[in-house]
Amino acid sequence: MSGLVGKPRNIFLVWLVWPLITLGIYHLVWYYKVNREARDFDRRIEVNPVYAVLAVTVGFLVIVPPFVSVFNTGQRIARMQQSAGLRRTCNPWIGLILMIVAGLHSLYYQHELNQIWDRYQNVAEGERVPLAA
Repeated sequence: MSGLVGKPRNIFLVWLVWPLITLGIYHLVWYYKVNREARDFDRRIEVNPVYAVLAVTVGFLVIVPPFVSVFNTGQRIARMQQSAGLRRTCNPWIGLILMIVAGLHSLYYQHELNQIWDRYQNVAEGERVPLAA
């Protein structure tokens, strides 16, 4: 089994700089891309990135969906780590708690994703790589 490598990103740009400059729009783009990368990296991870973004936007009207979506994204990242042959260090509960604290979940999740992409250092974004598990 193989998957596509995602893009390593600067965690502070993801969490603070780009969202401030774009008035929060970048966060939604980032959230879409992260969930798409999860799907493209490991085909066993079933996620529709559009639904994930809808859950964290209009889902706030119902209150619960954003929290479920952020938790599920953390689970996907942990599965990606395992598929890359790494130890599962991403904890979705930590991501959920950090979501409440100034939206720090994006910083945490991008840090965890960067560990996966660092595993494939000499591979360009979008290239196919073998998965470990």
